[in-house]
Amino acid sequence: MNNILFGYILKNFLKNFFIVVLIIFCFGLILNLFEEIEFFKNLDVNLFFPLIMTVIYIPSIIIKLLPFVIFISSVWFMMKIRNNKDLLMLKTFGYSNIKILFILAFTSFFLGWLILFFINPLTSSFSKYYEITKSNYSRDIDHLVTFNKNGLWIKENLTSERNRIIYAKKIENQKLIDLQIFHLEDKNSLVEKIIASEADINQNNWILSNVVIYSKNDGIFIESKKNSYLMSSIYNIEKINTLFKNFDTISFVDLISNYDGFLKNGYSKKFLHQNLHMMLAMPFFLFLMTGLASIFTMNNLRQSDNFRLILTGLLTCLITFYFKDLSLALGQTGKISITLAVWSPILALGFFVFIGVLQINEK
Repeated sequence: MNNILFGYILKNFLKNFFIVVLIIFCFGLILNLFEEIEFFKNLDVNLFFPLIMTVIYIPSIIIKLLPFVIFISSVWFMMKIRNNKDLLMLKTFGYSNIKILFILAFTSFFLGWLILFFINPLTSSFSKYYEITKSNYSRDIDHLVTFNKNGLWIKENLTSERNRIIYAKKIENQKLIDLQIFHLEDKNSLVEKIIASEADINQNNWILSNVVIYSKNDGIFIESKKNSYLMSSIYNIEKINTLFKNFDTISFVDLISNYDGFLKNGYSKKFLHQNLHMMLAMPFFLFLMTGLASIFTMNNLRQSDNFRLILTGLLTCLITFYFKDLSLALGQTGKISITLAVWSPILALGFFVFIGVLQINEK
């Protein structure tokens, strides 16, 4: 009998979870489809291409909303078994409030790890494809920045007839290392080449060191050397890092298996550290959001309180997300450490859930 009841709880909870995911997917499909149609309306693409791009984009949004999805699924499940008297039946067979809570919470916890290891790599691949495809179709491609296995490549459109291409072997701290700069005119004709050992790109006025300049004069390139050279650019280290702070394109598996590789490719250590801890914290966040939902629904068995319960739960959920974003913003600005910024909302929510568990265990 215990196995049957356990299967009943698990099956119905997961059923609610997938229904909520499907509902959010449908809403996202409808809302984002209009944006994709607007983007591709003047481009030569297949009629169904905006729909395909939307389907690829939505899973990454659902991953971000997982704590909210788990909370809604838990509230829905608990309200159903409370309203149809199944909760009383479960208690008759020895399933206390605390036991039901932990079944749901640990299910959410393990579901979080499964998503990190098996679903997240797929959604990150979808996000990479989405970003690359959108950039290829973008009409504003005069300025491009890309990382690959060879290093950093930057293209700038200086004027209607003059372009600049910058190559750097790597980024260390706030400097480009071993860089080459090509100035092109009149259909990509090379007019100047600059070689430097490093460039400080903390500001838009780059400071190049150990510079060799090859300037074209009457069809002949003349070499000149300088200890330092000032060059103006639309890019600085902050803007370059911002372009690659797409959390969705890096999967948990890639991050833990290729952490040093991302650092060598120029990714900010602070950014990678933040993403790693946010991913590690997700299963614990799902666990606590399930506990929070169970506390709200199990505190009172009266059906007349359903509306108040839903409203209070949603407000609490929004406050939790606000506190989470606030804490992360403090970490990003250096007010507190990134590790503390990521985990402090988990600890605070855990303390609140612990107090609530003690209360519902008495009911």
